[in-house]
Amino acid sequence: MHKLWASTYKEFLLLTRDIGGIAILFIMPIVLIITITIIQDSSFKTISDTKIPILLVNNDNGRVSETIISSLTASNTFEVIQKDKEQEARDLVFKGNYQLAIIIPEKLSSDLDKKVNQNVEGILSKFGLEEEEKEVQPEETILSKEVRLYFDPATQLTFKSSVKNGIDKMISKIETQSIYKAFHEQVSEDDTEVIFETDNFISFKEIVPKQGDKEIIPNSAQHNVPAWTLFAIFFIIVPLSINIVKEKNQGTFVRLRTNPVSYAIVLGGKTVVYLAVCLIQFTLMLAIGVFLFPKLGLPTLDVSGRIFNLFIVAFFAGLAAIGLGLLLGTVAKTQEQSAPFGATFVVILAALGGVWVPVFVMPKFMQLLSNISPMNWGLNAFYDVFLRNASFIELVPEIILLLLFFIITALISIVYNEKKNAV
Repeated sequence: MHKLWASTYKEFLLLTRDIGGIAILFIMPIVLIITITIIQDSSFKTISDTKIPILLVNNDNGRVSETIISSLTASNTFEVIQKDKEQEARDLVFKGNYQLAIIIPEKLSSDLDKKVNQNVEGILSKFGLEEEEKEVQPEETILSKEVRLYFDPATQLTFKSSVKNGIDKMISKIETQSIYKAFHEQVSEDDTEVIFETDNFISFKEIVPKQGDKEIIPNSAQHNVPAWTLFAIFFIIVPLSINIVKEKNQGTFVRLRTNPVSYAIVLGGKTVVYLAVCLIQFTLMLAIGVFLFPKLGLPTLDVSGRIFNLFIVAFFAGLAAIGLGLLLGTVAKTQEQSAPFGATFVVILAALGGVWVPVFVMPKFMQLLSNISPMNWGLNAFYDVFLRNASFIELVPEIILLLLFFIITALISIVYNEKKNAV
């Protein structure tokens, strides 16, 4: 224990002499988490706070176009700006001034009514319910109509799909109501008599998990704080690996080998110091989420009843990050090898772990690869605590994986060092 304490104290002195490095370790993650959360906060809120301006050219001026406009306005998602010419609207969208332009064709309402009436009369005549035929007239050919959509070329596919699906659902409902109305006019003599109910029979309801009487609704803080805190924790491998390489190049390790101190004790001292750094980072991140976020108009991070489990996850995630840093520093020969590789590797692990893009939207092959990322294990554990209200027992699988990762990487570091220095 005395040797471990001496090694730990040595690492503490080395770390505290680099004030700029310490500032980067603590300040940069805070700036990162605040910036990302502010940017992504709107995607977790109801869109009523930020309406998207869209253009609409109404060439119909009938019942259908009025329904479309009222539905778009009532959705609280779009701010409808009407234009007179399709060319003007298209140019504005293609220049990036607006995300979307909707072009309603001419005679949409009248032609829809004509087409529906033709179909209804044809059906009723098959059943002999049509009134005695008058002078037979050739059936008018009514061409199908199309509502044209112009999207900004930079618009994301998810936005395009959601808009198209919403408008398609809206048009289908209008057509269905028109059919019901035509049948009603042909069959019933009483305009006030209700024959067809046009209300939806099937509806959808989301069942949200609850904690007591309170619904658990995820917000930007609950998603971003664990994700980017984990990213900051794993970035500890860069200064840790540089520290090890620097000691090898300066001859410090040669002097240590002349003393009765094993490489495991040296790594143990580094583990204690850098684990403390990881936990301090995590504490600062939680404090930012709890106290600073409300001042910035962001959701407050709710940590009530979760502190113990959160620190357990952070502890083992920090061990996994340190194990990776120890291995990289042991294998690398120069700082030019360890620093770029460490920074790039952290970014790759973050991408695989779901920090940037959710794992479920990745290709199948990448979903399989994400299972080997320690960031994925840590992030799932954090989400279990924040969003799924998991108990300590439910966190054990991820904790074991993180601990095994640390043990394996530390053992590889020790064995590699012994083989390298064997005479």
